[in-house]
Amino acid sequence: MDKVRLGKTNLEVNKIGFGALPIQRRNMDDAIAILDAAYNAGIDFYDTARFYTDSEEKLGRAFEGVRSEIYLASKTAAETPEDFWKDLETSLKELRTDYLDLYQHHNISFCPKSGDDLAKAMVQAKEDGLINHIGITTHKITIAHEALDSGIYETLQYPFSYLSGEEELKLVQRCKELDVGFIAMKAMGGGLLKNAKASFAFMNEFDNVLPIWGIQHMSELGDFLSYPYDLLIDESLKPVIEQDKRELGDNFCRGCGYCMPCPEEINISLCARMSLWIRRFPTEPNMDEKTQEIMHKTKECTECYSCVDKCPYELDIPELLKENYEDYMNVLEGRTKI
Repeated sequence: MDKVRLGKTNLEVNKIGFGALPIQRRNMDDAIAILDAAYNAGIDFYDTARFYTDSEEKLGRAFEGVRSEIYLASKTAAETPEDFWKDLETSLKELRTDYLDLYQHHNISFCPKSGDDLAKAMVQAKEDGLINHIGITTHKITIAHEALDSGIYETLQYPFSYLSGEEELKLVQRCKELDVGFIAMKAMGGGLLKNAKASFAFMNEFDNVLPIWGIQHMSELGDFLSYPYDLLIDESLKPVIEQDKRELGDNFCRGCGYCMPCPEEINISLCARMSLWIRRFPTEPNMDEKTQEIMHKTKECTECYSCVDKCPYELDIPELLKENYEDYMNVLEGRTKI
């Protein structure tokens, strides 16, 4: 399996990174079976977070006996030193380890910099041997560049896929120039990209990018393991990528969930991308009574715009909800055929 050097951390990890957010949706036995299969296949980098409910516990159970043979990365959304230390203590306990290979600020509202109390806590954790390397994750390009400007981060985790534009490509190049490891999240566009092979090939175009694939099924793991490690975009994959770019464009919800919770209890992550969901995946399962109720809930939107303030992509979410609801009802009632 091909390796990628994770910037100035000097960690050389397998090019297939394991994103452990989705395994929180699997029961313990199924999750451990998937993690065992990944480990036995040679995958050695696993990314989780305190925010991912029981994901850390599942990794801890799976890898306690082979801790020295893998790299564990976790994250904290803490914005105060007190919460930072609580999160770190809990993560170490759940992961059944006394150190993390990489610890990252998790999509917080600002970029901790040298001299800030939160940044000092992260540095202290490294000096104490509780973490080996310092990183940050964000969905906002301005915070990403602030992090690079600060000089204190060894890795940057940022959304990156073949839908990414010029700004994101420049960000990847800047990380390379600064020797900051680039970890690509949302490599499948938040679940809306269907062609894993095309996504895998795209990532191979960049020798400084470590994609972390969100895996929750053994079949998904099998797909990524089946591709040649040196697979690149060819004439058979170019049309797939171009079609997705045309269909999705820039103004679509990635389902990151950072707009939640909604004061009116609207499931924004689902409702704001339903039009895409019912076209890119089987339609019928999303026409059941439960989903109809979820979509009808969007009518209660008060346009308070708290979701817009929190959206890292600055989407007009109330408008997206209206558009998706109207389209959904047209499909449901037969006015639109798909």
